Amino acid sequence: MTALSNDEAECVVGIEDFSRSTVAPVAPEWAKGRAPDPKLLVRAAELGLTRLEVPVADGGLGYSFALKARACEVLAAADFGFAMSVVNTHNAALKLAQFGSHELKASHLPALLWGQASACTALTERTTGSDFAAIEMRAVKVAGGWVLDGEKTWITNARNAALAIVYAQCGEVGDRSGIGAFLVDLTAPGCRRYAISSAFAQSSTGTGGFTLSGYELTDEHLLVEPGQAFTSIMLEINGARTYVAAMCCGMLDSALSLCTTYGAQRHSFGRPLAAHQAWRLPLAQAETDLAAARSLVQSATNCITSGEDAQLLSAQAKIYAVSTCQKHLPVLLHAMGAEGLRQEYPYARHLGAAQIAALVDGSTEMLLERVSRLARPVPTLIKN
Repeated sequence: MTALSNDEAECVVGIEDFSRSTVAPVAPEWAKGRAPDPKLLVRAAELGLTRLEVPVADGGLGYSFALKARACEVLAAADFGFAMSVVNTHNAALKLAQFGSHELKASHLPALLWGQASACTALTERTTGSDFAAIEMRAVKVAGGWVLDGEKTWITNARNAALAIVYAQCGEVGDRSGIGAFLVDLTAPGCRRYAISSAFAQSSTGTGGFTLSGYELTDEHLLVEPGQAFTSIMLEINGARTYVAAMCCGMLDSALSLCTTYGAQRHSFGRPLAAHQAWRLPLAQAETDLAAARSLVQSATNCITSGEDAQLLSAQAKIYAVSTCQKHLPVLLHAMGAEGLRQEYPYARHLGAAQIAALVDGSTEMLLERVSRLARPVPTLIKN
Protein backbone atom coordinates (compact mmCIF):
# COMPACT_ATOMS: atom_id res chain seq x y z
CA MET A 1 0.00 0.00 0.00
CA THR A 2 1.26 3.47 -0.90
CA ALA A 3 1.51 5.38 2.36
CA LEU A 4 1.16 9.15 2.50
CA SER A 5 3.93 11.15 4.14
CA ASN A 6 3.16 13.14 7.28
CA ASP A 7 2.96 16.34 5.25
CA GLU A 8 0.63 14.69 2.75
CA ALA A 9 -1.60 13.33 5.53
CA GLU A 10 -1.81 16.81 7.02
CA CYS A 11 -2.75 18.15 3.60
CA VAL A 12 -5.60 15.63 3.40
CA VAL A 13 -7.01 16.88 6.71
CA GLY A 14 -7.25 20.41 5.33
CA ILE A 15 -8.86 19.17 2.10
CA GLU A 16 -11.43 17.14 4.06
CA ASP A 17 -12.43 20.20 6.07
CA PHE A 18 -12.64 22.32 2.90
CA SER A 19 -14.79 19.70 1.14
CA ARG A 20 -17.12 19.23 4.08
CA SER A 21 -17.50 22.81 5.34
CA THR A 22 -17.01 24.92 2.21
CA VAL A 23 -17.80 22.90 -0.93
CA ALA A 24 -20.67 20.68 0.25
CA PRO A 25 -22.94 23.52 1.45
CA VAL A 26 -22.84 25.37 -1.89
CA ALA A 27 -22.73 22.37 -4.26
CA PRO A 28 -26.55 22.01 -4.40
CA GLU A 29 -26.74 25.39 -6.14
CA TRP A 30 -24.40 24.16 -8.86
CA ALA A 31 -26.84 21.36 -9.63
CA LYS A 32 -29.30 24.09 -10.62
CA GLY A 33 -26.82 25.77 -12.96
CA ARG A 34 -25.18 28.37 -10.74
CA ALA A 35 -21.44 28.63 -11.40
CA PRO A 36 -18.98 28.17 -8.53
CA ASP A 37 -17.53 31.32 -6.99
CA PRO A 38 -14.00 31.85 -8.41
CA LYS A 39 -12.83 32.41 -4.83
CA LEU A 40 -13.29 28.66 -4.27
CA LEU A 41 -10.50 27.91 -6.72
CA VAL A 42 -8.27 30.38 -4.89
CA ARG A 43 -9.07 28.63 -1.61
CA ALA A 44 -8.38 25.24 -3.21
CA ALA A 45 -5.03 26.55 -4.45
CA GLU A 46 -4.14 27.79 -0.97
CA LEU A 47 -4.66 24.23 0.26
CA GLY A 48 -2.28 23.03 -2.44
CA LEU A 49 -4.84 21.33 -4.69
CA THR A 50 -3.50 22.99 -7.85
CA ARG A 51 0.13 22.31 -6.87
CA LEU A 52 0.16 18.76 -5.51
CA GLU A 53 2.44 17.00 -8.01
CA VAL A 54 4.08 20.10 -9.49
CA PRO A 55 7.84 20.09 -8.73
CA VAL A 56 8.99 22.26 -5.86
CA ALA A 57 11.41 24.03 -8.20
CA ASP A 58 8.42 25.28 -10.20
CA GLY A 59 6.43 26.47 -7.19
CA GLY A 60 4.61 23.22 -6.46
CA LEU A 61 4.56 20.83 -3.52
CA GLY A 62 6.23 17.84 -5.17
CA TYR A 63 3.78 15.40 -3.58
CA SER A 64 2.75 11.94 -4.80
CA PHE A 65 0.09 10.69 -7.19
CA ALA A 66 -1.35 8.80 -4.21
CA LEU A 67 -2.18 12.12 -2.56
CA LYS A 68 -3.81 13.40 -5.75
CA ALA A 69 -6.04 10.33 -5.92
CA ARG A 70 -7.00 10.75 -2.27
CA ALA A 71 -7.69 14.48 -2.73
CA CYS A 72 -9.95 13.71 -5.70
CA GLU A 73 -11.90 11.20 -3.60
CA VAL A 74 -12.37 13.72 -0.80
CA LEU A 75 -13.52 16.53 -3.11
CA ALA A 76 -15.89 14.30 -5.08
CA ALA A 77 -17.66 13.31 -1.88
CA ALA A 78 -19.00 16.87 -1.96
CA ASP A 79 -19.17 17.41 -5.73
CA PHE A 80 -17.74 15.37 -8.61
CA GLY A 81 -17.76 18.30 -11.02
CA PHE A 82 -15.75 20.58 -8.76
CA ALA A 83 -13.22 17.79 -8.16
CA MET A 84 -12.86 17.31 -11.93
CA SER A 85 -12.44 21.04 -12.46
CA VAL A 86 -9.70 21.44 -9.85
CA VAL A 87 -7.72 18.36 -10.87
CA ASN A 88 -7.80 19.39 -14.53
CA THR A 89 -6.27 22.76 -13.68
CA HIS A 90 -3.65 20.92 -11.63
CA ASN A 91 -2.88 18.54 -14.50
CA ALA A 92 -2.39 21.37 -16.99
CA ALA A 93 -0.08 23.15 -14.54
CA LEU A 94 1.92 19.94 -14.10
CA LYS A 95 2.23 19.50 -17.88
CA LEU A 96 3.40 23.07 -18.28
CA ALA A 97 5.94 22.64 -15.48
CA GLN A 98 7.27 19.43 -17.06
CA PHE A 99 7.52 20.56 -20.68
CA GLY A 100 7.23 24.34 -20.86
CA SER A 101 10.07 26.76 -21.53
CA HIS A 102 11.29 29.04 -18.77
CA GLU A 103 9.44 31.92 -20.43
CA LEU A 104 6.13 30.06 -20.73
CA LYS A 105 6.29 28.89 -17.13
CA ALA A 106 7.10 32.37 -15.88
CA SER A 107 4.17 33.81 -17.85
CA HIS A 108 1.48 31.27 -17.00
CA LEU A 109 2.33 28.97 -14.07
CA PRO A 110 1.79 31.38 -11.14
CA ALA A 111 -1.83 32.08 -12.11
CA LEU A 112 -2.59 28.35 -12.33
CA LEU A 113 -0.79 27.40 -9.15
CA TRP A 114 -2.54 30.05 -7.06
CA GLY A 115 -6.05 29.79 -8.43
CA GLN A 116 -6.11 33.00 -10.42
CA ALA A 117 -6.91 31.06 -13.59
CA SER A 118 -8.16 27.60 -14.55
CA ALA A 119 -6.95 25.36 -17.36
CA CYS A 120 -8.01 22.31 -19.32
CA THR A 121 -6.66 19.44 -21.39
CA ALA A 122 -8.37 19.21 -24.77
CA LEU A 123 -8.59 15.83 -26.48
CA THR A 124 -12.25 15.13 -27.33
CA GLU A 125 -13.78 16.28 -30.62
CA ARG A 126 -17.25 16.00 -32.13
CA THR A 127 -16.37 12.84 -34.03
CA THR A 128 -13.62 11.53 -31.76
CA GLY A 129 -13.78 10.51 -28.11
CA SER A 130 -12.14 7.34 -26.88
CA ASP A 131 -10.50 6.86 -30.30
CA PHE A 132 -7.92 9.55 -29.56
CA ALA A 133 -5.65 8.67 -32.48
CA ALA A 134 -8.39 9.85 -34.88
CA ILE A 135 -8.40 13.52 -33.78
CA GLU A 136 -8.83 16.04 -36.60
CA MET A 137 -7.65 19.28 -34.98
CA ARG A 138 -4.87 20.28 -37.39
CA ALA A 139 -1.54 21.91 -36.62
CA VAL A 140 0.31 23.17 -39.68
CA LYS A 141 3.98 24.18 -39.45
CA VAL A 142 4.77 27.69 -40.67
CA ALA A 143 7.83 29.90 -40.39
CA GLY A 144 8.56 30.44 -36.69
CA GLY A 145 5.58 28.50 -35.39
CA TRP A 146 2.31 26.72 -36.02
CA VAL A 147 -1.27 27.43 -37.12
CA LEU A 148 -4.09 25.44 -35.45
CA ASP A 149 -7.55 24.85 -36.90
CA GLY A 150 -10.35 22.70 -35.51
CA GLU A 151 -12.75 22.16 -32.65
CA LYS A 152 -12.61 20.53 -29.23
CA THR A 153 -15.79 19.70 -27.34
CA TRP A 154 -16.98 18.20 -24.04
CA ILE A 155 -13.89 19.58 -22.31
CA THR A 156 -13.78 20.05 -18.51
CA ASN A 157 -13.17 23.74 -17.64
CA ALA A 158 -13.41 24.87 -21.29
CA ARG A 159 -16.12 27.45 -20.62
CA ASN A 160 -13.91 29.40 -18.19
CA ALA A 161 -10.31 28.26 -18.65
CA ALA A 162 -7.60 30.75 -19.56
CA LEU A 163 -5.27 28.06 -20.92
CA ALA A 164 -5.56 24.69 -22.63
CA ILE A 165 -3.21 21.87 -23.44
CA VAL A 166 -4.49 21.16 -26.94
CA TYR A 167 -3.68 17.92 -28.74
CA ALA A 168 -3.56 18.37 -32.51
CA GLN A 169 -2.57 16.34 -35.54
CA CYS A 170 0.64 17.62 -37.14
CA GLY A 171 0.63 14.89 -39.79
CA GLU A 172 -2.06 12.73 -41.33
CA VAL A 173 -5.30 11.97 -39.49
CA GLY A 174 -5.06 8.58 -37.82
CA ASP A 175 -1.28 8.74 -37.37
CA ARG A 176 -0.74 8.68 -33.62
CA SER A 177 2.93 9.57 -34.11
CA GLY A 178 1.86 12.85 -35.71
CA ILE A 179 0.00 14.16 -32.65
CA GLY A 180 1.55 17.04 -30.71
CA ALA A 181 0.52 18.93 -27.58
CA PHE A 182 0.30 22.74 -27.65
CA LEU A 183 -0.19 25.41 -24.98
CA VAL A 184 -3.08 27.58 -26.14
CA ASP A 185 -4.36 30.86 -24.68
CA LEU A 186 -8.14 30.53 -24.89
CA THR A 187 -8.63 34.27 -24.38
CA ALA A 188 -6.66 35.20 -27.54
CA PRO A 189 -8.05 36.08 -30.98
CA GLY A 190 -8.69 33.05 -33.11
CA CYS A 191 -10.46 31.14 -30.32
CA ARG A 192 -14.24 30.98 -29.95
CA ARG A 193 -15.49 29.11 -26.90
CA TYR A 194 -18.93 27.93 -25.80
CA ALA A 195 -20.57 26.29 -22.79
CA ILE A 196 -22.20 22.86 -22.90
CA SER A 197 -25.24 21.98 -20.84
CA SER A 198 -26.95 18.64 -20.47
CA ALA A 199 -29.67 16.90 -18.52
CA PHE A 200 -27.16 16.90 -15.64
CA ALA A 201 -25.89 20.34 -14.64
CA GLN A 202 -22.35 20.92 -15.90
CA SER A 203 -21.65 24.22 -14.14
CA SER A 204 -19.17 23.00 -11.52
CA THR A 205 -17.34 20.97 -14.18
CA GLY A 206 -17.19 24.00 -16.47
CA THR A 207 -17.94 21.76 -19.44
CA GLY A 208 -17.62 23.43 -22.81
CA GLY A 209 -15.80 23.51 -26.09
CA PHE A 210 -13.90 25.85 -28.37
CA THR A 211 -13.04 26.37 -32.01
CA LEU A 212 -9.61 27.49 -33.16
CA SER A 213 -9.52 29.24 -36.54
CA GLY A 214 -6.20 30.25 -38.01
CA TYR A 215 -4.82 30.27 -34.46
CA GLU A 216 -1.12 31.21 -34.56
CA LEU A 217 1.45 29.94 -32.07
CA THR A 218 5.20 30.27 -31.75
CA ASP A 219 7.44 27.21 -31.75
CA GLU A 220 7.84 27.28 -27.96
CA HIS A 221 4.11 26.64 -27.54
CA LEU A 222 4.61 23.10 -28.82
CA LEU A 223 4.98 21.49 -25.40
CA VAL A 224 5.23 17.84 -26.45
CA GLU A 225 6.47 17.00 -29.92
CA PRO A 226 4.85 14.57 -32.35
CA GLY A 227 6.05 11.07 -31.60
CA GLN A 228 5.97 11.71 -27.84
CA ALA A 229 2.61 13.33 -27.16
CA PHE A 230 0.45 10.26 -27.78
CA THR A 231 2.48 8.06 -25.42
CA SER A 232 2.59 10.85 -22.83
CA ILE A 233 -1.17 11.36 -22.70
CA MET A 234 -1.87 7.62 -22.64
CA LEU A 235 0.19 7.32 -19.46
CA GLU A 236 -1.63 10.29 -17.97
CA ILE A 237 -4.99 8.74 -18.82
CA ASN A 238 -4.11 5.70 -16.72
CA GLY A 239 -3.76 8.10 -13.80
CA ALA A 240 -7.00 9.86 -14.71
CA ARG A 241 -8.92 6.57 -14.76
CA THR A 242 -7.56 5.80 -11.34
CA TYR A 243 -8.51 9.10 -9.73
CA VAL A 244 -11.94 9.04 -11.39
CA ALA A 245 -12.41 5.63 -9.77
CA ALA A 246 -11.35 7.20 -6.47
CA MET A 247 -13.94 9.95 -7.03
CA CYS A 248 -16.65 7.31 -7.42
CA CYS A 249 -15.54 5.79 -4.13
CA GLY A 250 -15.83 9.21 -2.50
CA MET A 251 -19.36 9.71 -3.80
CA LEU A 252 -20.53 6.29 -2.63
CA ASP A 253 -18.85 6.75 0.75
CA SER A 254 -20.64 10.06 1.35
CA ALA A 255 -23.97 8.53 0.30
CA LEU A 256 -23.47 5.63 2.71
CA SER A 257 -22.53 7.91 5.59
CA LEU A 258 -25.61 10.07 5.12
CA CYS A 259 -27.86 7.04 4.76
CA THR A 260 -26.45 5.39 7.88
CA THR A 261 -27.00 8.54 9.94
CA TYR A 262 -30.54 8.87 8.62
CA GLY A 263 -31.29 5.22 9.38
CA ALA A 264 -30.33 5.73 13.02
CA GLN A 265 -32.61 8.75 13.40
CA ARG A 266 -35.67 7.93 11.30
CA HIS A 267 -38.19 5.58 12.95
CA SER A 268 -40.53 3.14 11.28
CA PHE A 269 -43.02 0.93 13.14
CA GLY A 270 -41.61 2.07 16.44
CA ARG A 271 -37.97 1.33 15.69
CA PRO A 272 -35.13 3.12 13.87
CA LEU A 273 -34.84 2.13 10.22
CA ALA A 274 -31.42 0.70 11.00
CA ALA A 275 -33.01 -1.79 13.37
CA HIS A 276 -34.80 -3.43 10.44
CA GLN A 277 -32.65 -6.10 8.82
CA ALA A 278 -34.21 -5.63 5.41
CA TRP A 279 -33.15 -1.96 5.50
CA ARG A 280 -29.59 -2.73 6.64
CA LEU A 281 -28.67 -5.48 4.17
CA PRO A 282 -28.48 -3.31 1.01
CA LEU A 283 -26.18 -0.94 2.89
CA ALA A 284 -23.97 -3.86 3.88
CA GLN A 285 -23.70 -4.93 0.25
CA ALA A 286 -22.77 -1.37 -0.75
CA GLU A 287 -20.11 -1.28 1.98
CA THR A 288 -18.65 -4.54 0.70
CA ASP A 289 -18.51 -3.39 -2.91
CA LEU A 290 -17.05 -0.05 -1.84
CA ALA A 291 -14.23 -1.86 -0.04
CA ALA A 292 -13.53 -3.89 -3.18
CA ALA A 293 -13.52 -0.75 -5.35
CA ARG A 294 -11.11 0.97 -2.99
CA SER A 295 -8.82 -2.04 -3.10
CA LEU A 296 -8.63 -1.82 -6.89
CA VAL A 297 -7.99 1.93 -6.70
CA GLN A 298 -5.19 1.31 -4.24
CA SER A 299 -3.64 -1.37 -6.45
CA ALA A 300 -3.75 0.93 -9.48
CA THR A 301 -2.30 3.79 -7.40
CA ASN A 302 0.55 1.58 -6.21
CA CYS A 303 1.27 0.59 -9.80
CA ILE A 304 1.39 4.20 -10.98
CA THR A 305 3.49 5.32 -8.02
CA SER A 306 6.06 2.58 -8.66
CA GLY A 307 6.27 3.41 -12.37
CA GLU A 308 4.80 0.12 -13.56
CA ASP A 309 2.37 -0.35 -16.44
CA ALA A 310 -1.04 0.56 -14.99
CA GLN A 311 -3.20 0.01 -18.08
CA LEU A 312 -4.99 -3.06 -16.76
CA LEU A 313 -5.41 -2.04 -13.12
CA SER A 314 -6.54 1.50 -13.91
CA ALA A 315 -9.15 0.16 -16.35
CA GLN A 316 -10.38 -2.42 -13.84
CA ALA A 317 -10.53 0.16 -11.03
CA LYS A 318 -12.59 2.58 -13.10
CA ILE A 319 -14.94 -0.09 -14.45
CA TYR A 320 -15.65 -1.49 -11.01
CA ALA A 321 -15.90 1.81 -9.13
CA VAL A 322 -18.24 3.33 -11.72
CA SER A 323 -20.49 0.26 -11.91
CA THR A 324 -20.56 0.07 -8.10
CA CYS A 325 -21.81 3.65 -7.94
CA GLN A 326 -24.35 3.04 -10.67
CA LYS A 327 -25.61 -0.02 -8.81
CA HIS A 328 -25.79 1.24 -5.25
CA LEU A 329 -26.57 4.98 -5.42
CA PRO A 330 -30.19 4.37 -6.55
CA VAL A 331 -30.57 1.76 -3.78
CA LEU A 332 -29.28 4.18 -1.14
CA LEU A 333 -31.57 6.90 -2.42
CA HIS A 334 -34.47 4.49 -2.08
CA ALA A 335 -33.35 3.65 1.48
CA MET A 336 -33.62 7.37 2.29
CA GLY A 337 -37.15 7.49 0.94
CA ALA A 338 -38.48 10.81 -0.31
CA GLU A 339 -36.11 12.55 2.11
CA GLY A 340 -33.23 11.62 -0.17
CA LEU A 341 -34.67 13.85 -2.90
CA ARG A 342 -34.14 16.98 -0.85
CA GLN A 343 -31.74 19.44 -2.42
CA GLU A 344 -29.32 19.35 0.50
CA TYR A 345 -28.61 15.65 -0.07
CA PRO A 346 -26.19 14.74 -2.90
CA TYR A 347 -27.94 11.62 -4.20
CA ALA A 348 -29.31 13.09 -7.43
CA ARG A 349 -26.02 14.89 -8.15
CA HIS A 350 -24.00 11.77 -7.49
CA LEU A 351 -26.28 9.70 -9.71
CA GLY A 352 -25.69 12.09 -12.60
CA ALA A 353 -21.98 12.21 -11.87
CA ALA A 354 -21.72 8.41 -11.96
CA GLN A 355 -23.13 8.44 -15.49
CA ILE A 356 -20.59 11.09 -16.50
CA ALA A 357 -17.79 9.10 -14.85
CA ALA A 358 -18.72 6.14 -17.05
CA LEU A 359 -17.83 8.22 -20.12
CA VAL A 360 -14.78 10.31 -19.20
CA ASP A 361 -11.24 9.05 -19.83
CA GLY A 362 -12.52 6.03 -21.72
CA SER A 363 -16.05 4.67 -21.74
CA THR A 364 -16.87 1.57 -19.73
CA GLU A 365 -17.32 -0.46 -22.93
CA MET A 366 -13.91 0.61 -24.24
CA LEU A 367 -12.26 -0.25 -20.94
CA LEU A 368 -13.91 -3.67 -20.85
CA GLU A 369 -12.41 -4.29 -24.26
CA ARG A 370 -9.04 -3.18 -22.87
CA VAL A 371 -9.35 -5.60 -19.96
CA SER A 372 -10.30 -8.45 -22.30
CA ARG A 373 -7.10 -7.89 -24.26
CA LEU A 374 -4.74 -7.37 -21.33
CA ALA A 375 -5.97 -9.72 -18.60
CA ARG A 376 -5.69 -12.97 -20.59
CA PRO A 377 -4.13 -11.88 -23.88
CA VAL A 378 -4.79 -13.85 -27.05
CA PRO A 379 -1.99 -13.18 -29.57
CA THR A 380 -4.24 -13.09 -32.63
CA LEU A 381 -6.49 -10.47 -30.99
CA ILE A 382 -3.60 -8.28 -29.92
CA LYS A 383 -2.34 -8.11 -33.52
CA ASN A 384 -5.72 -6.78 -34.59
